[in-house]
Amino acid sequence: MRIKSAEFLVSNSDVEKCPKEQFPEYSFIGRSNVGKSSLINMLMQRKSLAKTSGRPGKTQLINHFLINKNWYLVDLPGYGYARVSKSSKKTFQKFITEYFAKRRQIVLAFVLIDCRHSPQPIDMEFMQWMGENQIPFSIIFTKADKLKPNALDRNIEAYTQKMLETWEEIPQYFITSSSKDLGRKELLNYIEEINLQIKNK
Repeated sequence: MRIKSAEFLVSNSDVEKCPKEQFPEYSFIGRSNVGKSSLINMLMQRKSLAKTSGRPGKTQLINHFLINKNWYLVDLPGYGYARVSKSSKKTFQKFITEYFAKRRQIVLAFVLIDCRHSPQPIDMEFMQWMGENQIPFSIIFTKADKLKPNALDRNIEAYTQKMLETWEEIPQYFITSSSKDLGRKELLNYIEEINLQIKNK
């Protein structure tokens, strides 16, 4: 897929105010500081489409972008950031839950996981919740450039084995590095294939 246009549309915390057009929608979500904004900017080849910050938890709203005038990319708030107040966390959780429950345009969610760490309970719990609520998702392992190949393989294998304790099979996953453009082509082609399937139904 070639990115011809990437346009910011709206930020809000109310699912009812999300765009009404019936374009396929792909949401990106992960633990705070997982490199989500950098990944989105890398995919779109824009330096500041999604706001990056040295302070985790910067994204606190549902952010819609219209890509190539025919699909939505949605940047969702990160979860699991300790310095966000309990009331803020509850607010985030409420509108993220409502977003996944009510937003009919969602085709797929991408759950971002920092490949440098062993399986984190908060990531496992979130993916379990997605599965229980029948929300289709794929996994994106971020920051692959920070590990040597053997360590990367070990960590991803640890995640797959952990998931197989409760899952029959592992969701589709991608390995990415925002600084190296790793995984960009594979991710965009994957989205394009799904969009073509939807169009041809």
